[in-house]
Amino acid sequence: MTTPFLQRLFGGLSVQQFLAEYWQKKPLLVRNAIPGFTGLLSRDEMFDLASSDDAESRFVSQAGGRWTIEHGPFTRERFRRAKKPWTALVQGLNLLLPEADRLMREFSFIPYARLDDLMVSYATDGGGVGPHFDSYDVFLLQGMGRRRWRISNQKDQRLIEGLPLRILQDFRPKYDWVLEPGDLLYLPPEWAHDGIAIGECMTYSVGFRAAPAQELGEQFLMFLAERLELRGRYADSGLRQQRHPAEISKQMVAQVAAMLNGIQWDERAVKEFLGSLLTEPKAQVFFERPARPLPAARFAAAAKRGVRLDARTQLLFCGNSFFINGEPAKVGAADRPHFRHLADRRRLSDLSDLSADGSALLHDWYRCGFLALA
Repeated sequence: MTTPFLQRLFGGLSVQQFLAEYWQKKPLLVRNAIPGFTGLLSRDEMFDLASSDDAESRFVSQAGGRWTIEHGPFTRERFRRAKKPWTALVQGLNLLLPEADRLMREFSFIPYARLDDLMVSYATDGGGVGPHFDSYDVFLLQGMGRRRWRISNQKDQRLIEGLPLRILQDFRPKYDWVLEPGDLLYLPPEWAHDGIAIGECMTYSVGFRAAPAQELGEQFLMFLAERLELRGRYADSGLRQQRHPAEISKQMVAQVAAMLNGIQWDERAVKEFLGSLLTEPKAQVFFERPARPLPAARFAAAAKRGVRLDARTQLLFCGNSFFINGEPAKVGAADRPHFRHLADRRRLSDLSDLSADGSALLHDWYRCGFLALA
C-alpha cells in the first residue's frame, strides 16, 4: 500500500511503479520530495556525535588535491583546524537519533532484511568523497545547503591506485543535478556518482545490504562449522604397501570424500543462517539493560500500554521462525501474529491476548535491553 508520504517521496509514483520501473534499473530524481526538510540535526550536533565513542565516524579531506581518510571519534578541534575542503560522515544515525530511525523506517517498502542504515554527511564548500560507485542501492536526501551530483552508468570501474578511497580513474558523468533541501535522488547499484558541496551542506543517505556471494559463502560455511557433527574417523585396515610413500592414494581421497559428503544443508539451514546473519548487531552496537528491571508480573501489567523495539534491535521472521539480534527465538503459534506485527511496526500496543510464554519472552527481551515499555 502506498501512503501519501511515499507518493510524495516518489513524485506521485506508487511504490509498485517505483519498484517496477526504477529499483535496481535507473536513477530517480524527485524535487521537493519532503517539503520543508532541512535535516534532522544541526552541524554542531553532528560534530558532537562524531566525537562520541558510540558513533561510527569518518573524516575525508582533499585539501591540496591530496586525499586522506581518518576514523573517529574526533575532537571538535579536529574540525576547526582542518584545511578545506573536507567531509565528515556519521554512520548508523538511526541507532543514535529516534528521528533518524523513524525516517529510515519510511523506506520499509524495501524489506528490513535489505535495509542497512541511515548515514549523514557534512561537507564544506567543494567537499566530497570523489567519484566512485557503490555495490548497493542508495537514497540521497538533501538536508541543509546544496550539493551537486554528477552520475554515470559507465562500465569502466577502474580505480586510481594508491589512494585510501575508491576513486574512479576516468569518471564520465551522464547527468548533472544540483539538489536543494528536501530533494531526493535514488541511485541503483554500480551507478558512478560524485557529490560536491556548494557551500556547506548536509546529506542523508539510506543504504541497503547487498552481500557478495563470496562473503555469503564464507559466512555460511562458518555457520555450518559451528553445527557440524561428523562421526567416525579415518581408517585403513586394508592398507597395502605403496610404491611411492609420498603419494596421496586414490583410496584416501575417496574415503575422505565420502566422509565429507556428510556435510549437507537444506533450505531450513539457509533460513536459520540468514535469520542469524541479518539480525546480527554490528560490532559497535551494545545493548543497555535496565538498571532496575521490573519483575515479570509488574512488567506484564505495565506492558499493557505497549512495548517498542530498541532502535538497535533487529527482529525478522521467516515463515514461523523468528530471529532477534543474531539468535533464533521460539514463538508459539498463537503469539506469532503479535510478534510479526512487532517485527513489522517496531512496536506492539495490544498485548491483551498474549500467552504467558509470549509475555515471558517479551520480558526476557526487556531485561536484555532489546525492547522497552512504550
